Amino acid sequence: MSKKFLLAALAIFLFPVLALSQSHLFYLEAQAVAGYSGALKRLIFYSVSQEDTMQKPSLGIDYIQRLSGKTRDYGALALQVRLAYNHSGGKRIEPQIYNAYFNYKAGFSNLWAGHNRPALGLSSTLNSHGQLLPTLAMMGYGFDRDWGLGFSRDLKRGGLSLSFTTGSGMPFFLKGNYLFAGRISRGILAQENFSLGFSLASGKILETMGYHLLISDPVPFQSAGADWTYLWNSFESRIELMAVKKMEERAFLLFWRFGVNFLEENRLKFELQPIYWKMKESSEYEISAGISFQMNADLALRSMVQYRHASQDKRIVFQVYYYKGI
Repeated sequence: MSKKFLLAALAIFLFPVLALSQSHLFYLEAQAVAGYSGALKRLIFYSVSQEDTMQKPSLGIDYIQRLSGKTRDYGALALQVRLAYNHSGGKRIEPQIYNAYFNYKAGFSNLWAGHNRPALGLSSTLNSHGQLLPTLAMMGYGFDRDWGLGFSRDLKRGGLSLSFTTGSGMPFFLKGNYLFAGRISRGILAQENFSLGFSLASGKILETMGYHLLISDPVPFQSAGADWTYLWNSFESRIELMAVKKMEERAFLLFWRFGVNFLEENRLKFELQPIYWKMKESSEYEISAGISFQMNADLALRSMVQYRHASQDKRIVFQVYYYKGI
């Protein structure tokens, strides 16, 4: 399905619904990204890769429309789109759809449809948008966003979420691909400063990188994982373990992100992130470290140094991130 058709369908769907309520949030988003790769021996204008969506120089909007009646809120519409710059390749300006979903508050649960987070692992709860340090989903083990349907319900001491999505990630493809995922958690992070989650997923997914389809046919995918988040004073620790079987190849992954906050309202943060994964014939690792400084409510400065063992790449990346409500 083409991106133009998808954007037209979104516009037709959103227009009559947006007229139902005046309560909305509108943000302008802009970011500049540049760095240097030791393996490539040149400047780079991305954090992960040229083919991936995050992070690149870009300009976009983030719109949230709350829908409410006289007695209660019914839900919200979210639409976040941007134009990203590719320094190399055929398409220099790339349209990107990040969030595009309707969330309905059904009373007993929340139901969503569109492009949102699948219920799989730490990425289903960790807001990594705009961040330089990658998650397992950004490395090809799961999806940061996916097209489909989802369900979530708050429990007394945790939560339950389920999703049925296309398993294609950022682009929308229907080639017999699908992904069932579910996560159950114990602990409410905002109240108890910890959360422990367990996830399962199964389906036939498409191998994509950003909006690029790498393999035309779906491949079998199963995963089981556990994630743990703990906050203590100025310290943050996030750990994720994942066992994956994809295309008959098994992999075991270990992710850890450790952060220390400084200054008022945690405006300055230092983070260290090792990732280790083991496959049948080999094992690899990646180590990243980052510094972020929130200059004011709208402007953040971030930097990352990273070593990738597989490619022997040592890189440094800088980012200026602007996010302002209008």
